[in-house]
Amino acid sequence: MSDNIQTPEGKFTADVAGPPTGDLILLLHGFPQSRHSWREQVPALGNAGYRAVAFDQRGYSAGVRPDPAANLAAYGIDRLIADVLDVAEAVMKNPRAQFHLVGHDWGGQVAWGVAAAHPDRVASLTVLSRPHPTAFRRAFRSNADNQQHRSRHHAAFNDPTTVPRFLADDAQAFKRRLADNGVPASSIAEYLSVLGDPAALEAAVAWYRAARAVVNIEAAAVNVPTLYIWGDADHTVGPTAAKTTAEFVTAAFRFEVLPGIGHFVTDQAPEAVTRLLLEHLAVHPLR
Repeated sequence: MSDNIQTPEGKFTADVAGPPTGDLILLLHGFPQSRHSWREQVPALGNAGYRAVAFDQRGYSAGVRPDPAANLAAYGIDRLIADVLDVAEAVMKNPRAQFHLVGHDWGGQVAWGVAAAHPDRVASLTVLSRPHPTAFRRAFRSNADNQQHRSRHHAAFNDPTTVPRFLADDAQAFKRRLADNGVPASSIAEYLSVLGDPAALEAAVAWYRAARAVVNIEAAAVNVPTLYIWGDADHTVGPTAAKTTAEFVTAAFRFEVLPGIGHFVTDQAPEAVTRLLLEHLAVHPLR
């Protein structure tokens, strides 16, 4: 079911499933995707009795899209973290209630930040692909597993011609980028239903530009039960950054490697993601 979630910052477009009284699970998508990346997990979580909410984040949702040319700071990591808390409060009508948090790619980066800064709010954390920010920074600076080359696309997003190039010729560059990484055409079409709008894609790219470099983003160690899922064919995250993530979680930690799976794990291995997520949630209920 599609919904609009009203917050002080505006309306977030969301896909929602499960009973309103179920334990809340917020699912944060990555780039260049949308809430649709959780197409398999949202109904499965709802059927399991959870209140699952996957929302298009800041800039992806037309109702929360400040002009990045006028206010790039509106896309900074602190504001992205605050959006998660705003959405949780809007859904639960309680500014202190706990919820489960799931994030992939940039959504994973935000999820690490939420869990580090607000461990009292997060009952469990699940992150796909994106390592803990400190593990990533260390691997990047030492260039472990050629991590600097793996992350070369981050700098490209500071180029003002990026969005026109991605969307030119019926978004051929956008489609090719995802298709080359194992994302099905049907999923790409869903992502383009959001990011095919130049204003939306400019706002999405503004996340990178506001950070200047993703490697600059910091987060403390996380004291929240954490499941980290990484595909060993991920071209953007090497094994060193993935494997050393455990050093930055002080609570229960589970690391699951998906053999032969790349960066876009919910598109390539949705059943495995759903199974692992449900197992993790069952072990770590709301405190």
